[in-house]
Amino acid sequence: MDTDTNTQAETVGWHLTPDLDDFLAQAGAFLRSRPALHTVPLTVTETLRTRGRSVYGDGAPEFGVLEREGAVRATFFRTPPHWLNLTALSPEDADTLAARLSALGRGLPGVNAETDTAAAFATAWQRHTGAPAALRQRQRLYRLGTLTAPGPVPPGRPRAAVESDRERLRRWHDEFSESVGLGTVRDSAEWADARIDTGTITFWETPDGTPVAMAGTSPRVAGQVRVTTVYTPPHLRGHGYAGAATAEISRAALAAGADEVLLFTDLSNPTSNDLYQRIGYRPVADFAVYDFT
Repeated sequence: MDTDTNTQAETVGWHLTPDLDDFLAQAGAFLRSRPALHTVPLTVTETLRTRGRSVYGDGAPEFGVLEREGAVRATFFRTPPHWLNLTALSPEDADTLAARLSALGRGLPGVNAETDTAAAFATAWQRHTGAPAALRQRQRLYRLGTLTAPGPVPPGRPRAAVESDRERLRRWHDEFSESVGLGTVRDSAEWADARIDTGTITFWETPDGTPVAMAGTSPRVAGQVRVTTVYTPPHLRGHGYAGAATAEISRAALAAGADEVLLFTDLSNPTSNDLYQRIGYRPVADFAVYDFT
């Protein structure tokens, strides 16, 4: 971003930058001060730092830091073409940011944030741009309390995904992305390669060695690990495979030293919300995703 634009942004408290190192130097301590609520920016920026920006698409990432009285109050990031992700903002600060981004000609497909922040920004964005906002999804963030077996463990065992699983991972990633209704945030082949390299996808497989469900984890950052990409193909559901895989990766994350194990659910899916609570996950906060049309 050019100097004039940065100066304009800073006059209203926001510092905008395309530079990840600059963003983390300013906002890293703030993000780590609330690792559960900031799990998404923490894990996305860690992935960008370790694997490069291409993992989330072709567009250059954008970052912003709100400072007031010498302290960071909020942040945002975006990895185009995906949604703007915000930490908690007051309605006034949401309006200021919406005005700044619209004045800079930023086109946004939507916003993802805690419920009140997402609603405030969606309202402000519509006011400043005329783009209607539609609620796409309500989510709940959970934190693991005491890990509990979700019920009778189905026959089989867990195992890490390996190179020979690449095509299955790619296909299941596409199916998972379609099923959750949030679009593919990463190229499925690149995603599969990264998960195999880092050993962060676990299959539940039947006694004959057939994978029937998968569950993954994010990198550990600021002591927190997030369970991601829990998926069972439709014709294999109802046997407890996803619960067994999730319980296994949750146990492994704790054994590896995680202070917090987190996950998001779609609040419109009572089955998954019930399952995770039976395993021992407890609600932390609610989030919302809005589309701008």
